[in-house]
Amino acid sequence: MKKLEGKIAIVTASTRGIGYACVETLAAEGARVYMACRNISLGREKAEALRLRGLDVKTVYFEAYDRASIVAMVDDVVKDEGRIDILVNNFGGTSPVDDKTIFDTNYERFIRYMDAHMGTVFLASQRALTKAMCRQKSGTIINIGSVAGLIPDVSQLAYGSSKAAIIHLTKIIATQAAAFNVTCNAVCPGMTATEAVKNNLSPEFQEFFLKHTPIRRIGEPQEVADAVLYFACSEYTTGQVLAVHGGFSVPTPVYGDMLLMKNKR
Repeated sequence: MKKLEGKIAIVTASTRGIGYACVETLAAEGARVYMACRNISLGREKAEALRLRGLDVKTVYFEAYDRASIVAMVDDVVKDEGRIDILVNNFGGTSPVDDKTIFDTNYERFIRYMDAHMGTVFLASQRALTKAMCRQKSGTIINIGSVAGLIPDVSQLAYGSSKAAIIHLTKIIATQAAAFNVTCNAVCPGMTATEAVKNNLSPEFQEFFLKHTPIRRIGEPQEVADAVLYFACSEYTTGQVLAVHGGFSVPTPVYGDMLLMKNKR
């Protein structure tokens, strides 16, 4: 029997990258997975391709900047399935053009990112808990954070702050939902081979980042999805933050430079 046989899952922002890998992975273990997406036609196209592979995948509308759609997303799944067992809050994004430092980030942009990142996790989690998981007395919420939420950066003010807040919110949800046998954990990817990374980070920057990563390569979306699967299957792990970042930040901060100096000490 597959690990998630009979489970109902939602994965937000899931037509590509980490979200898509989570859909594939959870469905491969037997879950019926709702691909929550803004571009519903693309979602249906991708869901159909997964169904042709024997995976149980459906679509539901989700727009991170539309609060009503987040609530409706949960309500629609509960209406169709009568329950929600797994919620993966995957949405996240930023722009290096307008998410910079405390000195040059526009307030409205800062609040927009904070609201979208925190709002999706808060609203989707709250609705899933009150409409399904607490009544079921079971379920798991898995929030996708970021290494940017664990370690301060020289830029990404809004993105890093919002992801750090999501990590703390994860622990609060874990504490408050435990009485209903609901778990909540976070997965924090490092640099991962997604379209966003390829489109926004130059090869030079990627190499600079990897210089300080003991496992000297970019992570794969599947490796993040594997961590999500662990939390989806665990009924006794809650309030935890699992960094999937190749060891970035584990050694001394001057790790990359010290490697170059190792023969000169």
